[in-house]
Amino acid sequence: MNAIKPRITHWLGSIALIVFCSLMATPALAENDAPFELTNEENAPELTEEAEKAIKRGLTFLISSQNKNGSWSMANGDYAIAGTSLGLMAFMVEGHFPGFGEYGDALDRAKNYLLKRHKDSPTGTMGVKMYEIGLFTIAMSELWGMTKDPDDNKAIQEALESAVQIILRSQSPLGGWRYAPRPDAGQDTSVTAMVFVSLASAREAGVLVPTETIDRLTNYLRDQAFDENRGGFGYQGKGYTIACTAGGVYAAQLAGNRESEWVDSALSSLENEPKMFSRKDNGHFYYSHYYAMQAMVQASDERYAKWYPKIRDALISLQQPNGSWEEKELDYPHKTPMSIIILGTPNRYIPVYQR
Repeated sequence: MNAIKPRITHWLGSIALIVFCSLMATPALAENDAPFELTNEENAPELTEEAEKAIKRGLTFLISSQNKNGSWSMANGDYAIAGTSLGLMAFMVEGHFPGFGEYGDALDRAKNYLLKRHKDSPTGTMGVKMYEIGLFTIAMSELWGMTKDPDDNKAIQEALESAVQIILRSQSPLGGWRYAPRPDAGQDTSVTAMVFVSLASAREAGVLVPTETIDRLTNYLRDQAFDENRGGFGYQGKGYTIACTAGGVYAAQLAGNRESEWVDSALSSLENEPKMFSRKDNGHFYYSHYYAMQAMVQASDERYAKWYPKIRDALISLQQPNGSWEEKELDYPHKTPMSIIILGTPNRYIPVYQR
């Protein structure tokens, strides 16, 4: 049922030069979308020395805070699937993969933790909500074929395909997803965006995602969540929140709606949002910018070039002395890896974050 698209990794010394072969599929989910092409980086923002230093400090913090079992989580152990999945992607966005280089052993432990959690789960859902299943799916699809041990590939493939099937079965009749992995659980734009981005990543890796799933997602976003008057997406139903607008527009783009007027309207809402870059006023700051950054990449070179320096400078100013972006003792584990992923956007190492 799956067409496997190869990924080739060339390693010269300790430097990873990543080449992703995409001859068999486009990176976006829609079959009629434009052929795969990287953004013209001639005028695109580059990593500054300050951004590189911030990323390095962030990765050092993640290594120092990794749990003995290989996971990253809240201090009380919560959200370990989400934290570990995002933690791995934070290193991958810099070209670091399990088994290779200075972080190879730590990333191997993280990978093994995720695979064990999946293997030990009779249903494959690992006892977590759809948010974490979505992030797990992204991590598996981006890890597939990129680890040092070729024996990993089969386990990663099985975990990825299992997670995708859970997601497909859990789509509501209206086209969205909610917390529980069941089609009768309802839908909200926040969970839907996270889950659909993971399907985009899985399809980029070569896993079949039915056209019907994509069409139902588009119908949900356009007809159930998009507010024409405000130009954004609501959490449940029509309305507007910063985070849901950022997540909704990125999911809509990956579903093949880049040229739609409603998608452009949502992008404009983000660009004109006065609270967008304020940590104080934007309550879901890291979460919303995780999506918004990638939405601008998908939108155009010009939008990306204007957006990235703003969030880059904001994140550098928010980094804590210990290298993290955690703001309290018992904080969510997503803030630091999401910040690194955003700062590392110019690298273009992870396919789902490319255009």
